[in-house]
Amino acid sequence: MIENLVEKIKGKGTRIVFTEGSDSRILEAAVRLHKEDILVPILLGNRAEIQGAAAANGFDIEGIEMLDPNEYKNMDMMVRRTVELRKGKMTEEEAREACLKTNFFGTMYVELGCGDGLLGGATYSTADTVRPALQLVKTRPGSSIVSSCFIMLKEGHETLVMGDCSINIDPSVDDLVEISLQTARTVRQFGIEPRVGLLSYSTFGSGKGESVDKVREAAIRLKRMPLDFGVEGEMQFDCAVAPEVASLKAPDSKVAGNINTFIFPNIDSGNIGYKIAQRLGGYEALGPILQGLNAPINDLSRGCNAEEVYKMAIVTAAQKYMDI
Repeated sequence: MIENLVEKIKGKGTRIVFTEGSDSRILEAAVRLHKEDILVPILLGNRAEIQGAAAANGFDIEGIEMLDPNEYKNMDMMVRRTVELRKGKMTEEEAREACLKTNFFGTMYVELGCGDGLLGGATYSTADTVRPALQLVKTRPGSSIVSSCFIMLKEGHETLVMGDCSINIDPSVDDLVEISLQTARTVRQFGIEPRVGLLSYSTFGSGKGESVDKVREAAIRLKRMPLDFGVEGEMQFDCAVAPEVASLKAPDSKVAGNINTFIFPNIDSGNIGYKIAQRLGGYEALGPILQGLNAPINDLSRGCNAEEVYKMAIVTAAQKYMDI
């Protein structure tokens, strides 16, 4: 999948902002992306700290753009635009202070059209990446929430997708419907035909409880829509992935037993689920990929390595050319 995305973006000069420019993982990925001419990395942070970190780790960052908010020549313009976007929620002084922080600055840099996308979160929390995006870039037309998914890769196995594992703590029925639609859209944009399963501890009424009711209602609403992809739920994980179990529990389903897009009922199950697949199942987890925003802005896991940063930067750049 990554190879196909590289073909789409290589040499186009797509400008991706990295909010943690002095982090060794970011530096390693940026050097590789620059050398391979896949995209244009922009390292945010204190210039001396970035140069010092690069030297300490043996990275040659010659020719890679560095951007220090304290040196930014168009700061007055950025501050004015920030005040306009926050609509009375920020004074000019507060906006100027916020714009000196790399997460906020990087998001505004993208909002102003100076960068094509942003990747952060190697040292920051998800909230620190998502909050400025919601305040400044905002949601895309037709979206009422921002959600996320992880693309799960394993050599010799089908690519799987899991959502929402990092944004919505306890999604409502409406939220689950939108998360399912957003995730299916993301899956298809990356060249995968979605087969969506809404997961639960119940399969078609075998269990009871508020969570079961929520997932069941979301599945019912989705099935009433004129969708061009398969969806099933509520269902247990074994029914979602094992044909022999699906033949017993969901004999009339066209997708049960063959699900590749998993929608979790809450952030607990989603976060636990993808990390089990990653740590015990040997899957590589790319994400969280943010869905529903007006621009390609993505979060990194704080446990990421340079390879994951490299691939997530490619995903972020590719989103510029998609209907995100």
